[in-house]
Amino acid sequence: MIEGLASCFTGLEDPRETRRCDHQLVDILAIAVCAVIACAESWEDIELYGRSKRAWLETFLALPNGIPSHDTFRRVFMLIDPDAFEVCFTEWAQSLAVGAEREVVAVDGKTVRRSGSRRHERGPLHLVSAWASDRGLALGQRAVDGKSNEITAIPDLLDSLRLDGCIVTLDAMGCQKAIAERIQAKGADYLLVLKANHGHAFEAVREHFERTCFGRGSGGRPVFDAFEESHGRLVRRRVFLDAAAKELEPLRDWPELSTVLAVETIRGVTGTGKVEAEIRYFLTSCGDDPVTLARAIRRHWSVENGLHWVLDVTFREDDSRVRDRTAARNLALLRKIALNLVARDRGSRASLRGRRKKAAWDDDYMLQLIVGHAHA
Repeated sequence: MIEGLASCFTGLEDPRETRRCDHQLVDILAIAVCAVIACAESWEDIELYGRSKRAWLETFLALPNGIPSHDTFRRVFMLIDPDAFEVCFTEWAQSLAVGAEREVVAVDGKTVRRSGSRRHERGPLHLVSAWASDRGLALGQRAVDGKSNEITAIPDLLDSLRLDGCIVTLDAMGCQKAIAERIQAKGADYLLVLKANHGHAFEAVREHFERTCFGRGSGGRPVFDAFEESHGRLVRRRVFLDAAAKELEPLRDWPELSTVLAVETIRGVTGTGKVEAEIRYFLTSCGDDPVTLARAIRRHWSVENGLHWVLDVTFREDDSRVRDRTAARNLALLRKIALNLVARDRGSRASLRGRRKKAAWDDDYMLQLIVGHAHA
């Protein structure tokens, strides 16, 4: 009955001495996923959910010795190999994301703020995640020592993904030639933010666009110009594209660089008279039309709204006080599994929070989510 959910754990070895165990690993994992969908935030919450729903859980789980205690859940998730769990998760998540054409895969980092331990002199857990922005699915995660070390985790995460035909977007931390080559080796195109920390390249690009597009009498015309009004703000975005900029000296050895973009964003807050302007620069191997490129740039930020914000606000990830590093990584994966299962119910008009509450109250709906045939 739960083969689809169980496939998320295929290949995950039980770290315990199984002949002495009272509870099957698949039962522990399935209860934990259902509980997190149903708004559980701690090991005690997971146990409480299991005991409250025991009769229903027994319809598809073995549960030879009933519901595990919260200490059992905690110990098991401290023992599960998080690297192996991340590999299983990525394989499962990508099976949900099949069929999307020219998917924009955004790669970005997030800190689980209360997962640090002063007693052990260890900072909070920082995770780099891949996000399929069109499908609204988390595709994978890797843990790093801190935000400054994202660059070490990004290549490993990219290597674990199937990226044929995708556009991979990263912020300035990932604007590296080696990463661009890694993306292209996976059959994808890169779209990378170029910021001032890339000294010579940034200055050369900025001066080029000042001369050709933004300076007085430059004559440069945007290839995309659109207005958007929402949340009390009026935003104008202009995209300038210049393939000639790839011939600038600091950019000549960039792998398969197709063009350079400048995106001017002008924001006005209704009723205040305040206007802010910002210009960002991008390097890309994409040969797509300007509308597709402008859309891909916008889609990158869905990793903030669709993943990081949802984990913080809907799943209360930043309030989690699980400080064991292994358990914290594994619990972060549980949240992403739950998010993917809830998010793929695209027929529901309810918010993600509303769908989670409905799953907590309605066992039939919960079953539809975990089996994979969800509807409103």
